Amino acid sequence: MPYTILQRQFMRFFLAAYILIIFSCSAAYAQGHIALKDSVRIHNIEFDGNKKTDSTVLLRELSVTSGCKIASRDLPQITDVTKKRMMNLPLFSETIVTADTLNDSTIDLHIRVKEQWFIMPEFTLKLADRNINVWWTEHNHDIRRANLGLTLKHRNFRGKLEQLSATVQVGYTQKLGLEYFKPYIDKKQQNGIGASFFVAQNEETYFNTDLNKLLFVKTQGSYIMRQFEAAVLYVHRPGYAVKHTIEARYRDHKVQDTIVKLNPGYYDTGSTRLRLMEFTYRYELNHVDNWNYPLHGLKVVGYSITRVGIQGVGFQQQLMLEAGYFKKLPHKFLWSEIFRGRVSVPSDVPYYFRNALGANSEYVRGYEYYVEDGSHYALLRTDLKYELFNFTMRWIPINILSVIPVRVYPKIFADVGVGYNKFPGNSFLNNRGLMGYGIGVDVVSAYEFKFRLEYAFNHLGENGVFLHLNSE
Repeated sequence: MPYTILQRQFMRFFLAAYILIIFSCSAAYAQGHIALKDSVRIHNIEFDGNKKTDSTVLLRELSVTSGCKIASRDLPQITDVTKKRMMNLPLFSETIVTADTLNDSTIDLHIRVKEQWFIMPEFTLKLADRNINVWWTEHNHDIRRANLGLTLKHRNFRGKLEQLSATVQVGYTQKLGLEYFKPYIDKKQQNGIGASFFVAQNEETYFNTDLNKLLFVKTQGSYIMRQFEAAVLYVHRPGYAVKHTIEARYRDHKVQDTIVKLNPGYYDTGSTRLRLMEFTYRYELNHVDNWNYPLHGLKVVGYSITRVGIQGVGFQQQLMLEAGYFKKLPHKFLWSEIFRGRVSVPSDVPYYFRNALGANSEYVRGYEYYVEDGSHYALLRTDLKYELFNFTMRWIPINILSVIPVRVYPKIFADVGVGYNKFPGNSFLNNRGLMGYGIGVDVVSAYEFKFRLEYAFNHLGENGVFLHLNSE
């Protein structure tokens, strides 16, 4: 056969094969990009990567179920919400959600997760003081005022979100504690139970407040305070966003008479022992993208605490509220308003229960060196942040840290707060409004790690750099 004829036949074969390949690829592409109808049915919800976690626990968190119909236009929002709800669980370092098209009216929802290590020894080095600045400046960064703790905690016991932990702590406060929580005890996965107890003892503690500073007393070779507490709780969670918790707690605290001599009102009627039953109702509303560090949505936590005294205290009722509104703005800006407040009845309570502004997270930024005691208080925090970095490190060759998210948020902020104390004494900040403002940066990473570096000013003309290892 002449060469030209062979060449012509080869060209015809090549052209036919080329057309066939193009047609096949086009058909495959068209199948992967089928135009969906206005509504589609979720045929199946598949999980991948949950080697330890029971799928039924994860299905409980979703806003959709297999077999349900959704509007096609809502599909991007549903995949986004699904991802956020998975990341709100203390289980995963990464979540990828995709919708696989089966035909023009049916899809599969595919959820791929990266599990964290659930049994992780937590070594903690916590200061006994209210913040790092107080420890460094007012207590000469004395390492003896630190607590070294070891907690063995299983955050996903039996793969069903059960939590089991044991804590041993040495240092400034010696402590031993056990906790167990089972989130679901019924088929509808709406009810849970838990229990805890701990014992603790200190050689030193604060006994009074002077000029908005805590006064401490210490005994050598003996413990000035011993504490025992035991509690049981019941949780009702009818849906994703709402949780009700009821807890009954017995508290038994003893102090040496040294404290009572220095402050007869430390407990009621000059007692060296505090015994009471404490009944707490907690309400949670979770409409935020991330509970531990929200960027968008509404978060509400309300408390009702009823204390019935057996010794060292009478009847006491407290109402507490935390409400946070978080908003994503254009161009990676973020805005938030957080309110915290408390009302106590009666207002005449023992000194031990008068912690207000300056304790835990209830402080006006810029006043970290001060405390404002009282039975009532209110605090409002305003932040404007910018998302400077948001990336994930994947190159670390350690299984439990193979995926490390890193987010960095520079910010400006302003706080206002006020407290009421029936016995203001000589503390010049009591019963007056406080205002602080400044600039800072937040760093957020895996395993709920948070770090805040802030430069704040207050109305006293003071300013300084403050470090915190918690969110606002």
